[in-house]
Amino acid sequence: MERYMLMVGALVACLLSAVIGHFLVPFLHRLKFGQTIKMTNGPKWHESKQGTPTMGGICFILSSTLSLGLIFTTLIFSRPQLFGTSQDMGLMLCLFSAFGFGLVGFVDDYIKVVKKQNLGLGVWQKIIAQVVITVVLLGGLTYNGSLTTAIALPGMGAIDLGWVFYPIAFLFIIFLVNAVNLTDGIDGLASSVTFVVMLGYILICGVLGYYHLSVYAACMAGALIGFLLYNFYPAKTFMGDTGSMFLGGMVTAMAFCLNRPELLIPLGCVYIWEAGCVVIQVSYFKFTKKFSKDHVGRRIFKMTPIHHSFELRGWPEVKIVGVFSAIAAIGVALAAVWVFLS
Repeated sequence: MERYMLMVGALVACLLSAVIGHFLVPFLHRLKFGQTIKMTNGPKWHESKQGTPTMGGICFILSSTLSLGLIFTTLIFSRPQLFGTSQDMGLMLCLFSAFGFGLVGFVDDYIKVVKKQNLGLGVWQKIIAQVVITVVLLGGLTYNGSLTTAIALPGMGAIDLGWVFYPIAFLFIIFLVNAVNLTDGIDGLASSVTFVVMLGYILICGVLGYYHLSVYAACMAGALIGFLLYNFYPAKTFMGDTGSMFLGGMVTAMAFCLNRPELLIPLGCVYIWEAGCVVIQVSYFKFTKKFSKDHVGRRIFKMTPIHHSFELRGWPEVKIVGVFSAIAAIGVALAAVWVFLS
């Protein structure tokens, strides 16, 4: 029955997401919650997307949560033995992370779209909010006893990092959440890549015996399929920071709730690639600007995040989404092998 409920959760979430989107997208249009497009030295054709409703991530946030609630309400009566363990708290902390970071994204979107302030939340406001969420997440997992300072490496077994684990984990969580946010730059990219990552989590959670998280991953995978009806090229709505930060919080927290944060390296390979290129580009630009004779910065890539660089090379958005999703699938396969070998 447990496996059956995974399929039910995914199907219900998919249908709910499609139905919610049917009403939400026109509603966002009427509210004029349109995206402001500003491309500097980038694909000029993105300007045609000006006014496309944002904050569409509400579709998969609501649908995945409602589906999760329905499945667990059913299981409480039919399989009560599944509850009352540390996995309950792990799921709650995963939800806390997703909704916490999603709330930061929502406030940022609200300021940009409703208040018409293009910069949204200030840098320090975002940093402080993300720091608080990350501290609570790590503290909660440690208190729950579901997180250790050891990481498992293929062929090497568990390596205990001691106190060094916490600052590394802290910085990596914030980095990866924002990396997911950066990946949301063309139609259907972040939602397609994250759908593939969710499939990986369903498999890995099942292998490791984390049923609660596998149900949540299944619900999210289904919800993203329903959302892609409106987000795939040409997009009728964007997920906004509301959706991308929510996904970032969920993707990141899930690995930590499994006590396998090292799996984020293969699972999050696309996100890391996207954000890593931004870090390299900005660092190289500032370095060359400071030390060059003409004080003009140089660039390594045509544009970052890296998906825009492929656009400038003539790749259509659908091709980029397909290739990046395939890379995510390779990452999922490597993560599965990692689990079996360690």
